[in-house]
Amino acid sequence: MNKKRPQGNLRDNFAAIGWTLKKFFGFYPVLAPLSAFCILFSAVVAAIPSIFIQNVLAGIQNWVASGDWVSAKAEILPYIYLLIGLYALSIASLTLETQLMAVMTQGFLDKMRREIFNGMQDLPIRFFDSNKTGDIMSYFTNDIDTLRMLVSQTLPSLIRSGAIVLAVLAIMLYYSVWMTLVLLLGVLAMFYVAKTVGGGSAKYFMRQQKAVGAMEGFAQEMMNGQKVIKVFCHEEQSVEDFDKVNDELFAVSYRANAYASTLGPIISNIGNILYVGLALAGGVFILTGIPSLSLSGKLFDITVLIPFLNMSRQFTGNVNQLSQQINSIVMAGAGAQRILSLVNQQPEADEGYVTLVNVIEKPDGTLEETAERTGHWAWRHPHQADGSVTYTPLRGDVRLVDVDFAYVEGKDVLHDVSVYAEPGQKVAFVGATGAGKTTITNLINRFYDIADGKIRYDGININKIKKPDLRRSLGLVLQETNLFTGTVMDNIRYGRLEATDEECRAAAKLAGADSFICRLPEGYDTMLLNNGSNLSQGQRQLLAIARAAVADPPVMILDEATSSIDTRTEAIVQRGMDKLMEGRTVFVIAHRLSTVMNSDVIMVLDHGRIIERGSHESLLAEKGTYYQLYTGAFELE
Repeated sequence: MNKKRPQGNLRDNFAAIGWTLKKFFGFYPVLAPLSAFCILFSAVVAAIPSIFIQNVLAGIQNWVASGDWVSAKAEILPYIYLLIGLYALSIASLTLETQLMAVMTQGFLDKMRREIFNGMQDLPIRFFDSNKTGDIMSYFTNDIDTLRMLVSQTLPSLIRSGAIVLAVLAIMLYYSVWMTLVLLLGVLAMFYVAKTVGGGSAKYFMRQQKAVGAMEGFAQEMMNGQKVIKVFCHEEQSVEDFDKVNDELFAVSYRANAYASTLGPIISNIGNILYVGLALAGGVFILTGIPSLSLSGKLFDITVLIPFLNMSRQFTGNVNQLSQQINSIVMAGAGAQRILSLVNQQPEADEGYVTLVNVIEKPDGTLEETAERTGHWAWRHPHQADGSVTYTPLRGDVRLVDVDFAYVEGKDVLHDVSVYAEPGQKVAFVGATGAGKTTITNLINRFYDIADGKIRYDGININKIKKPDLRRSLGLVLQETNLFTGTVMDNIRYGRLEATDEECRAAAKLAGADSFICRLPEGYDTMLLNNGSNLSQGQRQLLAIARAAVADPPVMILDEATSSIDTRTEAIVQRGMDKLMEGRTVFVIAHRLSTVMNSDVIMVLDHGRIIERGSHESLLAEKGTYYQLYTGAFELE
């Protein structure tokens, strides 16, 4: 079962941010600390000019009092040169930091997208069946972008502003303890506002991330269903439904950004009030001669007050910068939490240890494993008890024994189903929609695992067979054809990547697709886009059959493989499929009973149970459900 989606509490968000930063520093154990050092250096350089300004002002004051410009110049110029040198180094460090962050940010996103996509390949089919495509796409777009903002903007801003705040605070304490305490009282007010307003925006930013995923999922669904929407004149209803989803996104986004937009001006004005208060307090200290508890031992005068006020402006400005990062942190936390929930999804379990290998048959009849493709396969079965290895020829003997299955616990889809398909047999399943026909083929592929019973393949429990090896031995042609961006040749070769062009053409001829492919503008080099939208439904299905043919599997599963093909094309395809099915075990699911008449065994399913089985002739003779379906007394739907 899938894990629950994140509920959006702050503790989980900060845990997700911690996971993200751990990943970031793990990817760049040298460059990330170096970049942080550059940020810290530039922050310190930004904080210390106030010290030198005080010394410059003191030098100017002495010059005015004494009129000795030579002595004043000797006192002032070293500080000016030092400032110039520090600022030059700061510019160099900032330049290095921006270049490092550009490399690390894009590299981090590249690695994260790879990790998410690679991990997604290991997820069970159940995950994709229970999540909208648009919502899954949101992980790669909206959610991953929040991580970009975190590592490229928020993290550097936190380090820079935090360092400046601490450095300036230390300098202000050095010059005047009392004045610094006045400043800190104002800062406490800033933090109170940031906590109150920022906490309000946090929950809405977390809801915004979920609402974006829902909106993208709805939009994706509507784009895929445009033909259905238009043919049923459902445009207005679609607009209304979209408006509901979009209005929800607007509502939470508005509230989140309203809080966020309010926070900055409030804190900025508190800083302005604080600046005035410090100026008044400093004037009182100077005029009354009240000691300001200076750790430097210097008298608090105008040469200290002016740089102190500048430092206070710098201090409150960076406190404001820190408070502004709250919203970015919350958004990043919501995105990181969603990505973490995806990464933590349980991968498809595979406890199998039996593998499919190429073999050659020796003169004495024994099988020997070989790395070369021989066209002969065997199951390599290691035995832990004595360490021996046996090779079972791949024949295509598939047996389901007393199988029970439910997609949702307590709602059985299959009950006590037993199917025996001997090598080379053609087994057909017929029945109404929802009877469990496709479910049986999903279990053979191990897209889902059975609740009870056994499935054996050439006498081996399929739970012992590694899933990739199991699926490599099975050819699958679905009712809904999926073609990928690429040439026609690429799409056929998808069935076996190492297949040659000649083998791909032979497969196309076998499927009856070669004639229409040759009539395409560029033949086998014709580019297919948007799931082969430039082809007819029947042509797309022919390519899917050719793709299965080039894989040359011993077992074929045809799930409504000809349902989208007209009667004339079906006759062409059927001849190709007859050749394709020769010597193979074939499972056929079809609503057109004409396509299953020549099956060795026909099984009639009803509500997850096999109620009849036999050949076409024997089932007609029984005059049961199949007879009534065939004669039109019952409808399959």
